[in-house]
Amino acid sequence: MPNVHSNISFGLVNIPIIMNPLIKNNDTSFNQLHKKCMHRIKYVKYCEHCQKEVTEDDIIKGYEYEKDEYLTFPKEELEDLKPENAKEIEIVSFINISEIDPAYFEKSYLLKTEKTTKAYDLFCEALKQEKKVALAKTVLGNKFYYCILRFTKFGIVMTTLYFEEEVTFPEKASSFEVNAKELDLAIKLIKERTDKFEPSKYKDEYQNNIKEAITAKLNGKQVKKPKRKQKEQVSDLFEALEKSLKKK
Repeated sequence: MPNVHSNISFGLVNIPIIMNPLIKNNDTSFNQLHKKCMHRIKYVKYCEHCQKEVTEDDIIKGYEYEKDEYLTFPKEELEDLKPENAKEIEIVSFINISEIDPAYFEKSYLLKTEKTTKAYDLFCEALKQEKKVALAKTVLGNKFYYCILRFTKFGIVMTTLYFEEEVTFPEKASSFEVNAKELDLAIKLIKERTDKFEPSKYKDEYQNNIKEAITAKLNGKQVKKPKRKQKEQVSDLFEALEKSLKKK
Protein backbone atom coordinates (compact mmCIF):
# COMPACT_ATOMS: atom_id res chain seq x y z
CA MET A 1 0.00 0.00 0.00
CA PRO A 2 1.57 3.34 -1.05
CA ASN A 3 1.55 6.39 1.25
CA VAL A 4 -1.99 7.79 1.47
CA HIS A 5 -2.99 11.40 2.09
CA SER A 6 -5.99 11.75 4.41
CA ASN A 7 -7.11 13.77 7.40
CA ILE A 8 -8.24 13.15 10.95
CA SER A 9 -11.69 14.58 11.57
CA PHE A 10 -11.97 15.59 15.24
CA GLY A 11 -15.23 17.51 15.76
CA LEU A 12 -14.83 20.59 13.54
CA VAL A 13 -11.04 20.20 13.53
CA ASN A 14 -9.37 18.63 10.46
CA ILE A 15 -5.78 17.41 10.74
CA PRO A 16 -4.07 16.62 7.38
CA ILE A 17 -1.94 13.47 7.64
CA ILE A 18 0.03 11.01 5.53
CA MET A 19 -0.65 7.36 6.25
CA ASN A 20 2.36 5.02 6.09
CA PRO A 21 2.06 1.26 6.67
CA LEU A 22 4.08 0.15 9.69
CA ILE A 23 4.16 -3.50 8.64
CA LYS A 24 6.13 -4.99 5.77
CA ASN A 25 6.21 -8.60 4.65
CA ASN A 26 9.54 -10.14 5.60
CA ASP A 27 8.97 -13.48 3.81
CA THR A 28 11.38 -14.61 1.11
CA SER A 29 9.65 -14.36 -2.26
CA PHE A 30 9.42 -17.53 -4.35
CA ASN A 31 8.09 -17.95 -7.89
CA GLN A 32 6.21 -21.05 -8.97
CA LEU A 33 7.96 -22.93 -11.78
CA HIS A 34 6.99 -25.79 -14.06
CA LYS A 35 9.10 -28.65 -12.74
CA LYS A 36 9.66 -30.06 -16.24
CA CYS A 37 10.97 -26.98 -18.07
CA MET A 38 11.75 -24.60 -15.14
CA HIS A 39 9.67 -21.74 -16.63
CA ARG A 40 7.37 -19.60 -14.50
CA ILE A 41 3.73 -20.49 -14.13
CA LYS A 42 1.35 -17.86 -15.53
CA TYR A 43 -2.03 -17.20 -13.94
CA VAL A 44 -4.74 -16.27 -16.41
CA LYS A 45 -8.36 -15.18 -15.91
CA TYR A 46 -10.36 -17.62 -17.96
CA CYS A 47 -14.09 -17.90 -18.72
CA GLU A 48 -15.05 -21.57 -19.00
CA HIS A 49 -18.37 -20.71 -20.68
CA CYS A 50 -16.81 -18.61 -23.46
CA GLN A 51 -13.64 -20.71 -23.43
CA LYS A 52 -11.35 -17.72 -23.63
CA GLU A 53 -9.04 -15.56 -21.54
CA VAL A 54 -10.58 -12.31 -20.25
CA THR A 55 -9.11 -8.93 -19.28
CA GLU A 56 -9.78 -6.85 -16.17
CA ASP A 57 -12.21 -4.64 -18.13
CA ASP A 58 -14.34 -7.69 -18.93
CA ILE A 59 -14.92 -8.51 -15.26
CA ILE A 60 -17.68 -7.30 -12.92
CA LYS A 61 -18.50 -8.41 -9.39
CA GLY A 62 -21.43 -10.74 -8.78
CA TYR A 63 -23.20 -11.88 -5.61
CA GLU A 64 -24.48 -15.48 -5.82
CA TYR A 65 -27.91 -15.41 -4.13
CA GLU A 66 -28.89 -18.83 -5.52
CA LYS A 67 -26.95 -21.58 -7.27
CA ASP A 68 -25.50 -20.00 -10.46
CA GLU A 69 -27.78 -16.94 -10.05
CA TYR A 70 -26.01 -13.61 -9.55
CA LEU A 71 -26.71 -9.98 -8.71
CA THR A 72 -24.11 -7.85 -10.49
CA PHE A 73 -22.45 -4.70 -9.15
CA PRO A 74 -20.35 -2.38 -11.37
CA LYS A 75 -17.38 -0.72 -9.66
CA GLU A 76 -19.12 2.68 -9.77
CA GLU A 77 -22.15 1.31 -7.92
CA LEU A 78 -20.02 -0.18 -5.15
CA GLU A 79 -18.12 3.11 -4.89
CA ASP A 80 -21.42 4.97 -4.33
CA LEU A 81 -22.26 2.65 -1.42
CA LYS A 82 -19.24 3.73 0.61
CA PRO A 83 -20.07 5.73 3.78
CA GLU A 84 -20.05 9.53 3.78
CA ASN A 85 -16.60 11.06 4.31
CA ALA A 86 -15.00 7.69 3.54
CA LYS A 87 -11.68 9.38 2.76
CA GLU A 88 -11.47 10.80 6.28
CA ILE A 89 -10.51 9.19 9.57
CA GLU A 90 -13.54 10.30 11.58
CA ILE A 91 -13.20 10.10 15.37
CA VAL A 92 -16.24 8.61 17.08
CA SER A 93 -15.21 8.54 20.75
CA PHE A 94 -12.31 8.10 23.16
CA ILE A 95 -11.74 4.87 25.09
CA ASN A 96 -9.22 3.01 27.24
CA ILE A 97 -7.08 0.66 25.15
CA SER A 98 -7.23 -1.93 27.94
CA GLU A 99 -10.92 -2.45 27.05
CA ILE A 100 -9.98 -3.88 23.62
CA ASP A 101 -8.89 -7.51 23.39
CA PRO A 102 -5.73 -7.70 21.19
CA ALA A 103 -7.53 -10.31 19.04
CA TYR A 104 -9.38 -7.36 17.43
CA PHE A 105 -6.15 -5.68 16.22
CA GLU A 106 -5.44 -6.02 12.48
CA LYS A 107 -2.94 -3.70 10.71
CA SER A 108 -1.10 -0.61 11.91
CA TYR A 109 -0.23 2.63 10.10
CA LEU A 110 1.81 5.65 11.14
CA LEU A 111 -0.06 8.95 10.73
CA LYS A 112 2.41 11.80 10.17
CA THR A 113 2.19 15.34 8.86
CA GLU A 114 4.16 16.80 5.93
CA LYS A 115 5.01 19.78 8.10
CA THR A 116 4.53 20.59 11.77
CA THR A 117 0.94 21.61 12.51
CA LYS A 118 -0.52 23.00 15.70
CA ALA A 119 -3.59 20.75 15.46
CA TYR A 120 -1.52 17.53 15.14
CA ASP A 121 0.75 18.46 18.06
CA LEU A 122 -2.26 19.40 20.19
CA PHE A 123 -3.99 16.10 19.39
CA CYS A 124 -0.86 14.13 20.35
CA GLU A 125 -0.48 15.96 23.65
CA ALA A 126 -4.17 15.57 24.53
CA LEU A 127 -4.06 11.79 23.93
CA LYS A 128 -0.81 11.55 25.91
CA GLN A 129 -2.15 13.40 28.93
CA GLU A 130 -5.56 11.70 28.98
CA LYS A 131 -4.02 8.24 28.36
CA LYS A 132 -6.88 7.44 25.99
CA VAL A 133 -7.09 6.19 22.43
CA ALA A 134 -9.42 7.60 19.79
CA LEU A 135 -11.96 5.23 18.26
CA ALA A 136 -12.48 6.23 14.63
CA LYS A 137 -13.92 4.97 11.34
CA THR A 138 -12.56 5.14 7.82
CA VAL A 139 -12.35 3.32 4.48
CA LEU A 140 -9.11 1.77 3.21
CA GLY A 141 -9.25 0.47 -0.33
CA ASN A 142 -12.65 -1.20 -0.63
CA LYS A 143 -13.09 -2.03 3.04
CA PHE A 144 -14.75 -0.06 5.83
CA TYR A 145 -12.96 -0.13 9.19
CA TYR A 146 -13.26 0.97 12.75
CA CYS A 147 -9.81 1.74 14.12
CA ILE A 148 -7.99 3.19 17.09
CA LEU A 149 -5.58 6.13 17.08
CA ARG A 150 -3.01 6.07 19.86
CA PHE A 151 -0.14 8.31 20.86
CA THR A 152 3.35 6.79 20.60
CA LYS A 153 6.88 8.18 20.68
CA PHE A 154 6.80 7.95 16.87
CA GLY A 155 3.60 9.99 16.52
CA ILE A 156 0.00 8.83 16.03
CA VAL A 157 -0.37 5.15 15.16
CA MET A 158 -3.65 3.95 13.66
CA THR A 159 -4.59 0.27 14.10
CA THR A 160 -7.52 -1.13 12.17
CA LEU A 161 -9.89 -3.43 14.07
CA TYR A 162 -11.70 -6.61 13.12
CA PHE A 163 -15.47 -6.49 13.57
CA GLU A 164 -17.11 -8.59 16.27
CA GLU A 165 -18.47 -11.06 13.70
CA GLU A 166 -14.93 -11.58 12.34
CA VAL A 167 -13.49 -12.66 15.70
CA THR A 168 -14.57 -16.06 17.01
CA PHE A 169 -14.24 -16.35 20.75
CA PRO A 170 -15.13 -19.66 22.43
CA GLU A 171 -17.49 -19.76 25.38
CA LYS A 172 -15.97 -18.52 28.63
CA ALA A 173 -13.90 -21.13 30.42
CA SER A 174 -15.31 -22.48 33.68
CA SER A 175 -13.51 -21.72 36.95
CA PHE A 176 -10.02 -23.20 37.14
CA GLU A 177 -9.15 -25.99 39.54
CA VAL A 178 -5.45 -25.90 40.41
CA ASN A 179 -3.11 -27.45 42.92
CA ALA A 180 -1.64 -24.85 45.29
CA LYS A 181 1.91 -26.24 45.13
CA GLU A 182 1.85 -26.47 41.33
CA LEU A 183 0.49 -22.91 41.13
CA ASP A 184 3.30 -21.69 43.38
CA LEU A 185 5.90 -23.26 41.08
CA ALA A 186 4.18 -21.86 37.98
CA ILE A 187 4.22 -18.34 39.43
CA LYS A 188 7.90 -18.71 40.36
CA LEU A 189 8.63 -19.82 36.79
CA ILE A 190 6.81 -16.78 35.38
CA LYS A 191 8.68 -14.39 37.70
CA GLU A 192 12.02 -16.02 36.89
CA ARG A 193 11.43 -15.65 33.14
CA THR A 194 9.88 -12.18 33.18
CA ASP A 195 11.76 -9.83 30.86
CA LYS A 196 11.34 -6.58 28.92
CA PHE A 197 9.91 -6.75 25.41
CA GLU A 198 12.76 -5.89 23.03
CA PRO A 199 11.68 -6.52 19.41
CA SER A 200 15.28 -6.41 18.14
CA LYS A 201 16.02 -9.60 20.09
CA TYR A 202 13.44 -11.70 18.26
CA LYS A 203 14.46 -12.93 14.81
CA ASP A 204 12.55 -14.84 12.15
CA GLU A 205 14.38 -18.16 12.46
CA TYR A 206 12.59 -19.77 9.51
CA GLN A 207 13.35 -16.90 7.10
CA ASN A 208 16.96 -16.78 8.31
CA ASN A 209 17.30 -20.51 7.55
CA ILE A 210 15.85 -19.94 4.05
CA LYS A 211 18.29 -17.07 3.36
CA GLU A 212 21.22 -19.19 4.51
CA ALA A 213 20.04 -22.03 2.25
CA ILE A 214 19.82 -19.62 -0.73
CA THR A 215 23.37 -18.42 -0.08
CA ALA A 216 24.60 -22.00 0.19
CA LYS A 217 22.92 -23.01 -3.10
CA LEU A 218 24.32 -19.93 -4.90
CA ASN A 219 27.79 -20.95 -3.74
CA GLY A 220 27.29 -24.54 -4.89
CA LYS A 221 27.18 -25.89 -1.35
CA GLN A 222 24.84 -28.46 0.11
CA VAL A 223 22.05 -27.13 2.29
CA LYS A 224 22.51 -28.28 5.86
CA LYS A 225 19.45 -29.29 7.82
CA PRO A 226 19.19 -27.16 11.00
CA LYS A 227 19.92 -29.06 14.19
CA ARG A 228 16.85 -29.85 16.27
CA LYS A 229 17.10 -29.88 20.04
CA GLN A 230 15.84 -33.04 21.69
CA LYS A 231 13.22 -31.95 24.19
CA GLU A 232 12.95 -33.91 27.43
CA GLN A 233 9.51 -35.42 27.94
CA VAL A 234 8.12 -35.20 31.48
CA SER A 235 4.57 -36.42 32.05
CA ASP A 236 4.19 -35.39 35.70
CA LEU A 237 3.20 -31.70 35.92
CA PHE A 238 4.84 -31.01 39.29
CA GLU A 239 8.10 -32.64 38.16
CA ALA A 240 8.01 -30.69 34.87
CA LEU A 241 7.63 -27.41 36.77
CA GLU A 242 10.45 -28.25 39.16
CA LYS A 243 12.83 -29.21 36.34
CA SER A 244 11.91 -26.05 34.40
CA LEU A 245 12.86 -23.91 37.41
CA LYS A 246 16.22 -25.64 37.70
CA LYS A 247 17.04 -24.95 34.04
CA LYS A 248 18.35 -21.52 33.04
